[in-house]
This record gives sequence, C-alpha cells and structure tokens, in this order.
Amino acid sequence: MTKEGKMALFRDRRDAGKKLAQRLIDYAGRSDVIVLALPRGGVPVAYEVSKALHAPLDIFIVRKLGLPGHEELAIGAIASGGVRVLNQDIIRYLNIPDELIEVVAQREIREVERREHTYRGDRPPLAVEGRTIILIDDGLATGASMRAAVAGLRTKNPAQVVVAVPTAATETCEALEPEVDRMICATTPEPFYGVSRWYENFSQTTDEEVGLLLEEANRQLLRE
Repeated sequence: MTKEGKMALFRDRRDAGKKLAQRLIDYAGRSDVIVLALPRGGVPVAYEVSKALHAPLDIFIVRKLGLPGHEELAIGAIASGGVRVLNQDIIRYLNIPDELIEVVAQREIREVERREHTYRGDRPPLAVEGRTIILIDDGLATGASMRAAVAGLRTKNPAQVVVAVPTAATETCEALEPEVDRMICATTPEPFYGVSRWYENFSQTTDEEVGLLLEEANRQLLRE
C-alpha cells in the first residue's frame, strides 16, 4: 500500500523495470537497440530493461530552461550532447532576447556536462544514429521532460524512438504518442494523481546509484 492507502503497482523502480521489460521483450537480443534513461529516477527502471533485453544502457539528460525570475516557465530545454530545444511561441510572445536565452542555456549546458561526467565518468556516450532507441523514465505526469528528450534525440537521427514507462497519466500518453514511433505506458491508472502514488518505495535515486548501475550494465554487456 502507498502512504495514501492506495494499492501500489510496483515495489520500487527496479520492480517496475522488470515489469516494463515484459512489454518490450520483442526488442530482446537485437543489435540495433539502445536503452536510454532519464536520470535519475529512470535509471533503475532502465537498468532492469537493458538487462532483460541484453541491450546497452546509457543516460540522456534533459534540463529545463527556465525564464529568469520565473523559473517555472520553460522557454526550452537542453539535452545531452548540447541539443537545444526552444519554445519559440513563448519566446516570441514575451519578446525574450537571444542574449538572455544564451545565458540560461550556457548555465544548463554546464550542468548537463557535470552530470554526464558524474554518471558516466570517462566513457563516451553511445552513438544513437541509425539505432532503435528506447527512452525510459520512472513515470510520466505532464511529460514535459520526456517531450524535450524526444525532440533532442531526434536531432541525432535515430532510426526509431520508443518511449516506455511503467506508469503514466492517460492524457500524457495520448499526447506524446504522435511524436514517437512507439509509445508504451505499461499502466495508466485513473485517477492518476502523480507518479509516486504507484510505488511503495519512491525514495530518491542518488548520483552514486546512477553511476553504479551504468557501470554494472556496461560490465554485463562485456561478459556476454
């Protein structure tokens, strides 16, 4: 049971990953498949998926570009590899100058680079061009980060983008579906309320755990 008294769907993120992997079994053993996780919460989920599919695991970091003074308002996002996705409608409507966007973007680029080094160490990112990419998070509420990740990933020319999550709001799944090649929301409970509601243990995933899981996934592939 969750703290709200509702029956949890998953014990924790690792359990959610094992269950999600069952929905992705047709990708198992394929040399063109890469699993990418949105850190930090998506990594334990993606680790179990990558293990079940015998597929490489890497991270894809997304950072919101918040308008200074109104950081909750996203004017765009920065993703791994320096990919920049801007919300041109908001930028035009508010007449936000390029110089301000650049200041915010450079700050977030530095944070993406810091996190990538923390999580991946000296290993280079996996090449995604021409590959089938399975993008994973621990759940989707609004889907804003996943939408930015998809847009950023598209600039790297993958063959296909598959988004897979253990649980999500129905309307979010439906909104994202036209933007990807395949959308897998393993559960869409109603009413949704939020991602954490459906986990018994939704404690924060640490930077150390992310790094260890990526290392272990890398070691497993080398052993196979």
